[in-house]
Amino acid sequence: MVKWSWIRWKALLPLYFFLIPGIVLVILFNYIPLLGLQIAFKDYGFREGVWGSPWVGLQNFKEFAASADFWRATGNTFLLTGLRLALVFPTTILFALLINEIRSFAFKRFVQTMSYLPHFISWIVVIGFLDAFLSLDSGGANSMLRSLGLQPVPFMGSEAWFRPIFLLSGMWKELGWGTILYLAAIAGINPALYEAASMDGAGRWRQMWSITLPCILPIISIVFILQIPSLLSAGIDQIYPMINPANIGVAEVIDTYILRLGIGQAQYSMTTAIGLVTSVMATALLLGSNYLSKRAGGEGIW
Repeated sequence: MVKWSWIRWKALLPLYFFLIPGIVLVILFNYIPLLGLQIAFKDYGFREGVWGSPWVGLQNFKEFAASADFWRATGNTFLLTGLRLALVFPTTILFALLINEIRSFAFKRFVQTMSYLPHFISWIVVIGFLDAFLSLDSGGANSMLRSLGLQPVPFMGSEAWFRPIFLLSGMWKELGWGTILYLAAIAGINPALYEAASMDGAGRWRQMWSITLPCILPIISIVFILQIPSLLSAGIDQIYPMINPANIGVAEVIDTYILRLGIGQAQYSMTTAIGLVTSVMATALLLGSNYLSKRAGGEGIW
């Protein structure tokens, strides 16, 4: 038995070498930077460095906890990500089900391709197009409003319009890409189930409700669990180009708040403390959602 195990391990040894680059990258970029978390408990200065800066205990945590801007950014983060999870997540599942119902193979592939394409467009480009189309002076949207005798609307500089633009642009960009896992799961369903249901008189709607959805429920559960930690990250690449002085009251989120303090005001110790707290909270949300999913009889990620 021992000899067989050694022969098998020796045969797989060349494959293990392919893991080395990935392991090295994880160590370099995921584990070694953890040493820098200590500046969350220090008064960091460039001259003293990470190791020479004086310890201040929980002072940085107390300062950001007492900041009204931090709590405003936290509230905006949970509101935006909560709306995104409540609206975009089920819409992605519905879109996957609708694509699956397309009978024409060529048209189905066309719809999939066209819905995937926006994912590969940079958010800077997307927001640039939105800014041009929704511009107050020369944008196409306001030109149409003027032609109808209506007053122009400052879409990109309005607090009332920020959340709809955030949600709709995010849905347009990622809707098709988010269906990949669901369509792959649907493709793995045994066709005999649909044939048996059809023989029993079940229509397409009943088949979708009684066969397709239950069969992809494990994938839905796993994707939902993985989405929960994103409640603390609204997506800086999307939001940062959209922020301006007119909408910062509803657009400032934790990520942009950290960027503004860290890069703009060089408060590295406080931003590290905020990042540490949000990371711990995201981990707790992931563990909690996985536990509740398994207790409810669903699937977990481990």
